[in-house]
Amino acid sequence: MTTHFITAEIDLQETPAELLEVIETELKRQGEPLRWAVTSVDVDEQKATIEAVVTTVKS
Repeated sequence: MTTHFITAEIDLQETPAELLEVIETELKRQGEPLRWAVTSVDVDEQKATIEAVVTTVKS
């Protein structure tokens, strides 16, 4: 198992529930999320920056 620190940029969504779903989907594409946080929001660009720690299984 390997641990990685990743940063993702997500488009803001209409509702918090939709935003959560988009964040979780994006993080799961990169590995199994251990923890994550929204670290910044650009209102003008309608983007949120997410920082996360994910694990992946070595092949």
